[in-house]
Amino acid sequence: MATNSNTKLTIIATKGTLDWGYPPFILASTAAALGKDVSIFFTFYGLRLLLKDTSSLKVSPIGNPDMPMKMPMGPSWFRDIDWAPKIPNLVWQIPGIETFATTMMKKTIANNGVAPLEELRELCQEAEVKFLACQMTVDLFGFSHSDFIDGIDYVGAASYFEESNDSTCTQSLYM
Repeated sequence: MATNSNTKLTIIATKGTLDWGYPPFILASTAAALGKDVSIFFTFYGLRLLLKDTSSLKVSPIGNPDMPMKMPMGPSWFRDIDWAPKIPNLVWQIPGIETFATTMMKKTIANNGVAPLEELRELCQEAEVKFLACQMTVDLFGFSHSDFIDGIDYVGAASYFEESNDSTCTQSLYM
């Protein structure tokens, strides 16, 4: 899809939670629509974003101290409250809170008309964004290529550097 081979965006996706899956796919699909050649290198936990089944991706409030915690339902005065600063950190460790946060995030995403993660991923593939999976991480975590969606190149770090370094206009984003 890219129209100008001098413009290139490379993204490194290292986080595999539901909320951290959105930035690389949104940035990649937007850059591809603007005519950039785009690649995403998925390594360590970011590799989970390429799994065929992403239903296990969750939001982890304990690792996101700046995450706003607004309710996606109820009266407007209730939805406008940012609950995060009002809830002690200890609460985030209670069993079931991660599932609750994930459910609330999915509801917020749907309420705001944001596409599901899988749809954004497909959009990237349709826009010819290159998905580069770190083969070392695949091996390290015991994955099989059959665990992942089609259309992925399995590469090492050296191949990623070659991919990201072949243009003077390369931008790399680390997520």
